[in-house]
Formats: sequence, structure tokens, C-alpha cells
Amino acid sequence: MIRVLHFADLHLGVENYGRLDPRTGLSTRLGDFLRALDTLVEYALENDIHLVLFAGDAYKGRKPSPTLQREFAKRIRQLAEAKILVFLLVGNHDMPRAASRATSVEIFDTLAIRNVWVRDLPGTEIIETKGGPVQVVALPWVNRGWLLSQEEHVGKNLLEIDFLIAEKWERIVENEIAHLDQKIPALLVAHGTVFGALYGSERSVILGQEMVIPRSAVTDPVFDYVALGHIHKHQVLNENPPVVYAGSMERVDFGEEGEEKGFVVVEIEKGQARWEFIPLQARPFVTISVEAKGAEPMSQILEALSHFEVKEAIVRVLISTTAEAAPLIKDREVRKGLGEAFLVATISKDVEQALRLRLGGRWVEEMPPQEVLERYLEAKRVPPERTKVLLAHARKIIEEESR
Repeated sequence: MIRVLHFADLHLGVENYGRLDPRTGLSTRLGDFLRALDTLVEYALENDIHLVLFAGDAYKGRKPSPTLQREFAKRIRQLAEAKILVFLLVGNHDMPRAASRATSVEIFDTLAIRNVWVRDLPGTEIIETKGGPVQVVALPWVNRGWLLSQEEHVGKNLLEIDFLIAEKWERIVENEIAHLDQKIPALLVAHGTVFGALYGSERSVILGQEMVIPRSAVTDPVFDYVALGHIHKHQVLNENPPVVYAGSMERVDFGEEGEEKGFVVVEIEKGQARWEFIPLQARPFVTISVEAKGAEPMSQILEALSHFEVKEAIVRVLISTTAEAAPLIKDREVRKGLGEAFLVATISKDVEQALRLRLGGRWVEEMPPQEVLERYLEAKRVPPERTKVLLAHARKIIEEESR
């Protein structure tokens, strides 16, 4: 039996909603992401993990600072020195824009770091673990230009190009499958969007928006487990074999507010895999929506805040109010009411605009355009004959616009 730890989308360097830590001089948000990685490393060291599969996106960007590279390398070294094997797949945030430039994790391969593998092109590695050999088929992030020649694009619409890409993906995977040893457990690790997966907003991945890996390319039963990266929402796309997005280990923004964060531990034997999602204590994001339209809006807001757990959370407050109540709302008091929060990201006021009474005792916003013009011309005492001509022209314009 081989024990595998699968994680992805670390994104070191994300500093959204952070502040400077005076002790280290680094962003407090970097501290959040490193704590998550430290928890993972500690788990691997204490739970007899044989192989750590990283499914891409080590950093926020393609050019991580030396500090970020140092912090990531320190953790990888801990695993490697403990004889825990590490497989690093290149994701889109790790990939340079020019083919001749190095990926952000290529240094581990260049220095031939013992017990660490790096893959930036599709292919298969046979890795000898403490639990036995395993075949790792790698599908790193690739772009359309890598998969398709210029001639293949000519005269084709986006849907036709998507179908061509799907065929290419299937051929790549079929070629790797053809060379697998059927007696040895096989894993597929990929960074990309698989058709039918869900983003954090619950929006399904569909053709035409982003290069999509067809489900058929990742669900072949020859694989005992499929480890995915790129989408931050943890989810299972297939049961047999298990096709799993580990998700990211820390929340990046409020779009991930309700998502559980963590990593996956898998026990693999030829023909079967048992897996478990291990949740992490990620930094909470909390949205507080408040209606404050009464005579004492601050009392309404502070009462609403008391019902939320905001300790060490990144908080945003969305206040629905009126033009009359808005001047009575004091941001400083709102922030004081959130004293235990890690950070108050924003206090936003949605102010209802009162309908304005302008013409003939009626609400202008409720009148059709032609009547508004007629009342306006009356108020301006425009001569009847000129009013008739202007209204006729207005009627013609309105009818044309409504077609």
C-alpha cells in the first residue's frame, strides 16, 4: 500500500487583506499560507506519507521573490530529507510566458534535489516509494499554442478549436496509458480545468471560456487515483477512479468564503484507492449584510454585528440604508464593533435613492418618457404648436428605440 498526500494551489505571495508583520517585515497573509504548508509538512512527517503530490501553482506569480522561493524550498527540503518523495507539477502560475525561460519550480530539477521530481511537460515517471513502485502520469498546465499548430487554427471557430484541443488531450493521455505497466499502481496528476468542474462561485466550467480537459481523459479506470489542481474549490468529479480537486489550502478572497480548505490523503493499491480530505484551519472570511434604515441606524448595525463570530476573521460589512440614515452611520464605530476581527476589509453602504417629485405632483421615475417630456414642455410654457411638433418627433424616436 502506498500512502500519498495530494495538495495544490499554494499561491505563496497572495497578500490580499494583509498587513505588515512588524516582527518579520513580511505580510501577515504570507504567514497564513506558510502556516497551512507547515501543517501539511507536519502531517506528512507524522503519518507515514510515502509520496507528496503537488498539483501546481506554488506561487502567486511567475516571478516569485527570493523570500518566497526560500520559504517554499525550506518546506520541500524538510520532506525530502525525511525521505518523503515529492512530485512537483508545473501550474499556470508557475509557467513563464516565454518557452526558453525557467518555471518557478525548475530549480529543484536543475539542482537534482534528491527525492524531488519536477514535471513541466506531459509524461510518466515511475517512482519507487516505501510502499512500492507507482507510475505518475503528469499533465502540467499547457496553453492552446502548445497543443495546436498555427495551421490548425485557420478558419476554425472557438467551438471547433475546443474540440480539437479535447482530441489532443485524449491522444496525449492515451499515449501515456499505452506505455503503463498494468501490474503497478498508476496515478494521474493534472493542472487545469476538467469539463463539469465547479468554481467557487458554483459556476460550471464550460467550453469556450478556458481550455478544458475532457472528462474522458481523466476517468480511465487504468488510473487508481487522479490528483487535480487549478480550481480552488475542493470537489470530487468521479468516484471510480477517484478524480479529486484538492482545492487550495488558504482562502484568497471573499469568493472562497464558504469553502473548506485542506489537502487529500490517499491509500493506493493496484485497482483501488481510499482517500480522505484533511481540513485546515484557514483564515475565515465573513460577510455581514445589515439593513439600517431606521431612526437609529448605528444601533441596528451594532446589534447585527453581535450575532457574527469575527474573531481573527477578514470581514466586510454591506449596509443597506437610506439617504436620511446614511449620514448617521459612523465607520469608526462599525470598526470598533468588529474589534476582534483580523481585518475589516470594507464597509460598504448601499443607499436607497428617494424618488424625486418634479412635475405635476407625480413621481418622475414612474412616468413614461413621453409624458415626462410633455409635462416639462408645459412647465417651460412652450407654445402649443411647437409642443405638438416636439412630441411627434419624440414619439417617433421612442418607437424606433423600442423595436
